Amino acid sequence: MCSHKNYFRLALGALLAMLQGFSQASSYVDVLDLPARVSALAVSSPLSGMTRAGDRLVAVGQRGHILFSDDTGKHWQQAAVPISADLNAVSFPSASQGWAVGGDGVVLHSSDAGATWRKQLDGREIGDLLVQHYSALASAEPGNEQWPLLVAEGQRLVAQGADKPLLDVWFANDKLGYVVGVFNLILRTEDGGQSWTPFQDRTDNPQGFHLNAIASTGDALYIAGEQGLLLKWDDAGQRFAAVQTPYQGSFFGVLGKPGEVLVYGLRGNVLRSTDGGLSWAHLESGLHFSITAGIVDAHGNYRLFTQGGQMLVSQGTGPQLHLVQQPAPTPVAGATQSADGALVVVGSRGARTLSVE
Repeated sequence: MCSHKNYFRLALGALLAMLQGFSQASSYVDVLDLPARVSALAVSSPLSGMTRAGDRLVAVGQRGHILFSDDTGKHWQQAAVPISADLNAVSFPSASQGWAVGGDGVVLHSSDAGATWRKQLDGREIGDLLVQHYSALASAEPGNEQWPLLVAEGQRLVAQGADKPLLDVWFANDKLGYVVGVFNLILRTEDGGQSWTPFQDRTDNPQGFHLNAIASTGDALYIAGEQGLLLKWDDAGQRFAAVQTPYQGSFFGVLGKPGEVLVYGLRGNVLRSTDGGLSWAHLESGLHFSITAGIVDAHGNYRLFTQGGQMLVSQGTGPQLHLVQQPAPTPVAGATQSADGALVVVGSRGARTLSVE
């Protein structure tokens, strides 16, 4: 049997725990409202995406970290960012105008080459966007069964809260762009992000697979996703139409040049098409690591990077990817080539420069 002293201790402990809970609750700030903390360690912290803004390199990563370098990756500065959600991807269609996306449906915009950023959209707003947009279409077309389903999807997003990450972003210019994410989440802007239009009804993705990456090859726009999902923009139909591929595993990226496209993903799988996606050939990588990043270098060669840190290079139109050995390889999540030709990559250990062979 407990003594009065023990009862008092238990009651006091419960009271202290409750007060601590109240204190933590009162001090909690949503990552969408908490500016990214400036840290000297940001350059070596996990980074997940990178691009060029003119001659400047811009990288994004965890806890809202955005870094930029004006000396081809030798030194980095941390940008002023109004959120601390994890960031996944960044796109600069011009030297000054750029967009970054990440966790909790956040979309950031910079008009000064990535030095400072402001929030344009987040997951607390996306569900309402879907509800409003598809409710209007349902009113205009009461017989269309698709619209109530998409209204319900928007309502689910509202109820679940801001937890749906955006995985990639692509802008054609300073006005037209797309953001894509989990469960067929896709939005389009035609005014530089001042407003966004849901595009779930414009994708051939009835199972709602994740949209992992969006990229242009110069003459076509593609989206790569889960379970072999590959979509291509159909200008006549004004939608992203399904492209059949011989691989049913997830794709993590797409890249290419006019007349040619590569998609890559799980277990070293790489596919190439030279006829707009009508037929595909496997490129032999010789690896079973997932391929997580890729670029077309200044010579027109493809350089692909794996989860294990390996670099694969495809020269010309041959069916073979050859391995370029790297000292102390670490996982790569994003890559670009700087203005002076240096190959800069980011990943779980931050940013680093690789030798180009």
